[in-house]
Amino acid sequence: MDFAKLHRHCQTALLLSLAAALSLSASRAQDSANEGGVPRTDRPEISVSVHDHAGGTIAAAGTVKLYRDGILNGSASLVRGRAFFGSIPNGSYTVEVDATGYKPTQRDVNITVSMRYEVDVTLQREGATDSGAPGKPLLAPKAKEALDKSLKALSKNKLSEAEKYVAEAVQLAPSHPDVLYVQGVVFLNEKNWVQAQSVLEKASQMDPTNGRTLSALGMAFLDQGNYDAAVAPLEKSLQLEPVSWETHYVLGQAYYHRQKYDQALATSQLALTESKGKAPEIELLVAQALTAVGKYEDAAQVLRDFLKRYGDRPEAPTARRWLEGLAKNGKIRSN
Repeated sequence: MDFAKLHRHCQTALLLSLAAALSLSASRAQDSANEGGVPRTDRPEISVSVHDHAGGTIAAAGTVKLYRDGILNGSASLVRGRAFFGSIPNGSYTVEVDATGYKPTQRDVNITVSMRYEVDVTLQREGATDSGAPGKPLLAPKAKEALDKSLKALSKNKLSEAEKYVAEAVQLAPSHPDVLYVQGVVFLNEKNWVQAQSVLEKASQMDPTNGRTLSALGMAFLDQGNYDAAVAPLEKSLQLEPVSWETHYVLGQAYYHRQKYDQALATSQLALTESKGKAPEIELLVAQALTAVGKYEDAAQVLRDFLKRYGDRPEAPTARRWLEGLAKNGKIRSN
């Protein structure tokens, strides 16, 4: 079974999902958004993830307060380094994080559309000096404006416009990892795999705890057919961002092409579960992996279910052809 066409079909959506998370982080001094997927919602939401400088999740007790225009809008306790604020109106907010044993930190968030905003906060331990793990450099206002315009154009699939604005941002902040990340995403959308790899490698060296950058780098390797090289950054990305269906999906493809079929099956099934219906095409990778491990009837059932639910999708002819092939080759019982 050839998965290349299906990979091409969904790649743009995955990259835009990765890039959308950065629209928030470009406005911050040191931290990046922490999840690849940025789902649309009926009302804006803020999801807060709190880490230490090593990239590990904060386990200490703490509180996250949400201020709107200087007025307390809500408060939530940290649970395994996470806090969530749902159904909030548009506006300018400040997220204040206070955890036991760490210095309090604030982040500003400008809520303008109905989507989930992922705020990734890195805390410094009490008594620690600034000579420890370095944070990202500040992004100057003009560079931030150019980067925001690039992201906006990218979300509308206006690649030439996105390339223009990210080039401006690169001129203003050539060593900022967020700028390099977006430039890499633009190159990926333009199918300039080698340039994307080069830029994303630089970005990952400057900010080795950014899971989105590592995920995009893994995709750049995958697009060049370098499946061995793709695995390491994708696996590292999942260590930093364990709940990322996009990264699990791409890693599942890399495992499949490396003939690590058991891992491909487990990873693709996890991606399918985590995606919660956002990417039905993952079912095709699950079917491929099931076939590769000899679970033909299970693979056939996945394909039948896919055709029943998504018979009008572009992947449907492929699913039907695979199902017919299983029957023709005597792998499954003919209906």
